[in-house]
Amino acid sequence: MTKFNPENKKELSYSETLKPAMLITDEADAKQYMADYIQYIQMTHNCGYSEAENSAKGNLSRFAGYYEKDVNNRVERLFIKRN
Repeated sequence: MTKFNPENKKELSYSETLKPAMLITDEADAKQYMADYIQYIQMTHNCGYSEAENSAKGNLSRFAGYYEKDVNNRVERLFIKRN
């Protein structure tokens, strides 16, 4: 499993946050990474689940746009469109 924030930093750059997600290919791995990312956003931005989830999806989608089409499609499938 891909660990979100393995060094337990209080503040992460977008690259530290999002780059590991670009390598995820497994649905279970994506699910746990997203859950941890949403929790991180809730804590750092003092917001509710829905707001944090929308923020996480937007950030992942934008970041994936800088990658090749296959990575972008995989991120979209694993993180953005899943319920």
